[in-house]
Amino acid sequence: MTVHYTPPLTPDTRFPDPHQDMFARNILGFWIYLMTDCLIFATLFITHAILKAETFGGPSGRELFDLPYTFAETAALLLSSITCGFAILSSLQKKLKSVIAWLIVAFLCGALFVGLELHEFSSFVEQGASWARSAYLSSFFALVGTHGLHVSLGLTWLSVLIGQLLFYGITPFIFRRLVIFAMFWHFLDLVWIFLFTFVYLFGVLL
Repeated sequence: MTVHYTPPLTPDTRFPDPHQDMFARNILGFWIYLMTDCLIFATLFITHAILKAETFGGPSGRELFDLPYTFAETAALLLSSITCGFAILSSLQKKLKSVIAWLIVAFLCGALFVGLELHEFSSFVEQGASWARSAYLSSFFALVGTHGLHVSLGLTWLSVLIGQLLFYGITPFIFRRLVIFAMFWHFLDLVWIFLFTFVYLFGVLL
């Protein structure tokens, strides 16, 4: 059986449609970008694993890491990801105020994560455990710092997105941008789970 389909000359764009060609192309393009980011983080993870024992007489993860503190960072980022998901659900129901409220909560939780991470970095430097102390610490700061930089850029992106929602409301274009941002934010959340497990948890327990 052959099915013939002729796309409409004037498609209905009043509501977000994930099956529209432009929507699909943007999502595919962003997936390709995320794959390149995966390669960057994979390289940094492998480098850190190789240099784990190269402390050059300096402190190791077991001496530096405070798991309860890192768990607080993890909770802040996970909560930010959850509230971002709630914003997507609210956008599908055209609840503009709920979308903006959830995104503001996501921004605050993400900002808390970045603040905790910067405080952790500064405390390590004050203890003499900077990135210049050993190859192990260089790989640690490169890996965790790259993730923190991504989160910081995401917060800038999120603040712009909130502004667009305030000015334009939930249009098909804004909805597409919101979905793409959510993909990026959840990706960073997934990277952090691996980072917390293999860098912090294994660094203390193994």
